[in-house]
Amino acid sequence: MLHLLSSPLFFLLLLSLCFLNHVNYLGGTEISDSIDMKQNPFTPKAHLIRYWDKEIRSNLPKSPFLLSKASPLNAVDSASFAKLAAQNALSSVLPSFCSSAKLFCFPDLSNSLEKHDTDSNFARYLNKNFTNYGTSRVGGADSFKNYSDGDNLPVDSFRRYSRDAVGHHDKFSNYAPGSNVADQSFNTYGASASGGAGSFKNYNEEVNVPHLRFTSYASEGNGRAHSFTTYAEKTNSGSEEFANYGKNANGAPNAFTGYGKETNVIGSGFSNYGEGANGANDSFTSYGEDGNVPNNRFNNYGAGGNAAVESFSNYRDQANVGDDSFQSYGKDSKSGKVNFANYGNSFNEGTDVFKGYGEAARGQTVGFKMYGVNNTFKDYAKNGVTFAKYNNDSSGVQNIKKPSGSLLNRWVEPGKFFRESVLKKGSVMAMPDIQDKMPKRSFLPRTIVSKLPFSSSKIKDMKEIFHAVDNSSMESIIKEALGDCERAPSAGETKRCVGSVEDMIDFATSILGRNVVVRTTENVNGSKKKIVIGSVKGINGGKVTKSVSCHQSLFPYLLYYCHSVPKVRVYEADILDANTKAKINHGVAICHLDTSAWSPTHGAFLALGSGPGKIEVCHWIFENDMTWTTAD
Repeated sequence: MLHLLSSPLFFLLLLSLCFLNHVNYLGGTEISDSIDMKQNPFTPKAHLIRYWDKEIRSNLPKSPFLLSKASPLNAVDSASFAKLAAQNALSSVLPSFCSSAKLFCFPDLSNSLEKHDTDSNFARYLNKNFTNYGTSRVGGADSFKNYSDGDNLPVDSFRRYSRDAVGHHDKFSNYAPGSNVADQSFNTYGASASGGAGSFKNYNEEVNVPHLRFTSYASEGNGRAHSFTTYAEKTNSGSEEFANYGKNANGAPNAFTGYGKETNVIGSGFSNYGEGANGANDSFTSYGEDGNVPNNRFNNYGAGGNAAVESFSNYRDQANVGDDSFQSYGKDSKSGKVNFANYGNSFNEGTDVFKGYGEAARGQTVGFKMYGVNNTFKDYAKNGVTFAKYNNDSSGVQNIKKPSGSLLNRWVEPGKFFRESVLKKGSVMAMPDIQDKMPKRSFLPRTIVSKLPFSSSKIKDMKEIFHAVDNSSMESIIKEALGDCERAPSAGETKRCVGSVEDMIDFATSILGRNVVVRTTENVNGSKKKIVIGSVKGINGGKVTKSVSCHQSLFPYLLYYCHSVPKVRVYEADILDANTKAKINHGVAICHLDTSAWSPTHGAFLALGSGPGKIEVCHWIFENDMTWTTAD
């Protein structure tokens, strides 16, 4: 009892009660026009409101939008977690910390001991660690229909599927399609199996921010046919790794139809396809087709194979820029028949390096039909290799061509960028999807976030706090956020990453002064539709002005990348339904008047034409993003 009476938490509770009694005695005297008198004045939100009153001189009401993102922690939990943060001990209470503070954290998975020894028709599976499915099965068939289908934050581990099976047929229909921020690993599928057939139709199609690891598919198999239809098609951002497909297989026909088709800004790695296989008949139809700014690494295709027939139809066909490397195709193979139909036939070429085509192969027949404009093709067999077409621009100047409408819509959503002249009453335009697809999170109070490490030099400590194991999604999320926050600002840019509202207020007022207001688009109505522009108002009279725009970063707690760039105009506009002309939204748009430092391959120039410094570019402020300006 004496220990409790002497604790800081007891003192905080006592002080809170005294304060509330004092307020009631005074007849409800207000601390602030926004504080509910029933609310403990020592909560993070109450502290934020007092901080707002102290730092901001605008007579406008406080932003309900921004206040809604304040930490929901109560006074006791806030003090307790702050103490643990100061002691580097938050990791020990991570689940309760994430739940109480409304953070984004992946669950810690435990092993599943379930076994399936008979024919199974598995309909749905979600967020578990699946250790063993169909190992050493003889005959029969298994059907797996849905694995983490449409889950928001799937965290799955699938270790073994049909390993050492004999004459067994497998069908895997869907693995985590339509997910958001996926962290998944699939260790082995059909390893060392004999006879039978395996079919895998979809792996993480249309996932937002995937982090995928597929270790082995059909390695060491014997006379077993496999087909893999799509891997990570139409995904956005994130990374994908595929380590082995048909490695050391014997007499196995393998087909891989699509890998990473129509992706956006994906880092992709494929390590081995048919390596060391004997008498294989392999086909790979498409890798990275129609991708936007892909980073593809393909290490081995058919290396060390014997009497194999290999075909590769398309590699990054119609991709937009990006950075690709292809390390080896048919290297050290014997008596193989190898054909590569199309490599890098992009409309807007990136950086390609192809290092080994049929190198050191013996008795092979090697054909290459088309190789696009690139930087480097080296280490290929000097004998027995025929090229039907090799496009090499010796001047080093790449011809940037505007894509067709279908490709443009795939990479740059209609309405994402527009000209300033569109912002006038009566204009009809496409509205992009402005919905926030990131996990819902809250800010941390400054008393906690100030005690947490946030730098690349402290990456080990950050990983420990948020249980981010090596090569996991959380590790990638942390590193990517650090990379954005620590990079040097662009020309004329002033930037800062903030994890508390107080820090955001400090940054905004340091740029704009204390007479400031937060502006954001009112809702998401009109997304992905044609809309009509209603009344338009230019902030600061429509003159060139300063603003501080804040964009969400994916991170465990709510983190914003805030920056100010020179020469912008900010507008507010009513958004009307295209058919009824009724007001459905009130949007905020920002127009960048100086684009001279932008990349010539920026999506704005793909959508609008022209190039850096030649035109202004406008865009809407999306859901949960904001811009600070001076108050009119």
